[in-house]
Parts: sequence; C-alpha cells; structure tokens
Amino acid sequence: MAWQKMLYSCCLLTVCLTYVLAKPPPDKKDRVHHGQDLSDHLHDDQQDFQYDHEAFLGKEEAKTFDQLTPEESKERLGKIVDRIDRDGDGFVTQPELKDWIKHTQNRYIYENVDKNWKDYDKNNDGHIAWEEFKNATYGYYEGEAFGDLENKETYKKMLARDERRFKAADKDGDMIATREEFTAFLHPEEFDYMKDVVVTETIEDIDKNGDGLVGVDEYLGDMYSSESGEPEPDWVKTERQQFLDFRDLNKDGKMDREEIGHWILPPDYDHAEVESKHLLFESDKDKDDKITKQEVLDNWNMFVGSQATNYGEDLTKEHDEL
Repeated sequence: MAWQKMLYSCCLLTVCLTYVLAKPPPDKKDRVHHGQDLSDHLHDDQQDFQYDHEAFLGKEEAKTFDQLTPEESKERLGKIVDRIDRDGDGFVTQPELKDWIKHTQNRYIYENVDKNWKDYDKNNDGHIAWEEFKNATYGYYEGEAFGDLENKETYKKMLARDERRFKAADKDGDMIATREEFTAFLHPEEFDYMKDVVVTETIEDIDKNGDGLVGVDEYLGDMYSSESGEPEPDWVKTERQQFLDFRDLNKDGKMDREEIGHWILPPDYDHAEVESKHLLFESDKDKDDKITKQEVLDNWNMFVGSQATNYGEDLTKEHDEL
C-alpha cells in the first residue's frame, strides 16, 4: 500500500540521515526555506514530457490530464491559456508563464489560505481586518481568563508576534488584509517583502542571550539538546563546522541579520524561471519572445499531453499499419 511504502521510505531516510550522512534527526526543525522542485521526473524531452506536464499543471492536475483524450486536453489547455494571458492582449509572455507555473506549484498554499479565510472573514466582505483575526484567535485569552493562565506571557508574545507580522503583510497600513496580504501573513517565507519579519522571528526563536545575533551554540541549540556527559554526535560536529564555514560569512563568531537571511532564505535556483523560458522557446515559432494560444495548442503535447494518450495513439497507428 502507498502509506506502507511511504512509512518504509521515512524509516529508511531516518536511518540514512542519522547514521550515514551524519545529519540532524528528522524531528529537528529545518529552518531553511528550500525552493520547490517542479517535478520528481527527469527533465529530458527526448524521453518524455512528464517533467513539463507537472511543472505546467502541478502534479495532481497532471494526473487528471493523463485521463483525457487529446481533444479534451486541448480544450482545457485553451482555457488555461486565457487565464495565463492576464492582460488579455492575445499573447503569453515569459513573465506570465512564470507566474502561472509558480501559481500551480503553490496550490497547497492557496488551499490553506482558502481554509483560513472562511474562518476569519466573519462579515464576508472579502477582507480580513486585524480585529477579526485577533478576536477569532485570541478573543478568549484577552478576557478575564487571560490573567488566570499560567502561560499568559506566552500568549502575549504570540499575540504581539502575529500583530507585527500582520502589519508587515499589510502593504497599505489600514490593518485590513486583502487575500494577497493575508497569504503573505500566513506564508511570509514566500514573499520577498516579508523577508525581514521572517528573519526577526527566527532570531527571537534562537537568540537566547538577547543580543540580536545567533552564535554557534545558539544555532546548534535550536537543533540539539545535549545530555550531561553525552558525547557530541557526529552530525552536531558537522553542523558546527557548517556554521563556521558557511553560516558565519564574516567570521566574527556570530550570524547577524544579513547572514541569517542568507541561511534561512537562500538565493535558490529559480526553477519556474528556467521552465517558463524553456516552454516559451520550444513553442515560439516566429521567435517574437511571446506565444499565441495557437502556438501553445500546436505544442500541446509538451504542455499537457499524457504518456497514456501517446501510448494509445501509438497503438492506433500500429493497428492501422497492420
């Protein structure tokens, strides 16, 4: 069963990480925001277009298209092109194609936002005010009962942290979030303008002496708690060296805000940028750096065609030849 295979894989991964690669155990938080791979398949157009399908449609939607006939695939692809062409000028540009790919790859984020939106937009006006969010999340704790909680300081810090993040996400400063601003509030690591608040929250989590910096012991302490007299595991020694060699860029013994930002939000290889340029190059027959709906449909097999469909077409051809 799928879940058994997943469990086996997780167990195997745990063994490999802990004992072979000398890395932190999998229950330790990974604070680095990694760029997403667009597909698990090898990007080899000579073999198949499965990578391009999953990059363009998303993994789950690609499975749906695999069940369609060529006619159905082309019809749906035409509708998708209309959505990609945001300015309605009849052309799909590389930036528009890149935005679409990023959108399909981040569907899980939008689904999470949709779920939370229903919980917090109490008056159904299409916006979420800070007061709506605060009352729904902290309303009970701000009453008389708040003072009775042993961990009241924790809730106060959580409230202050959420308010600061809400303000950072709120571009126009009216403390009323649009859907995009609320998405930035829930998933700040996905937005460049939220980088500063992500760094601040990371420092608050790790910086134990309150100097606004992260030393090597604080860095390791976020991942590992040593027992008295226990020898330091190999993966901790490796992480310590990683800190000295790659985290502490100016070699002053601590990470400052810039170094922390470089650590948790590294400048990754932009998969969506590369794939959007690839799809445009392969479809742009007149080489005007933009593609029409017809150019996309002419190359529909790369965008949405399925292996199952191709296989069916091959069988038909073989049957006709026989």
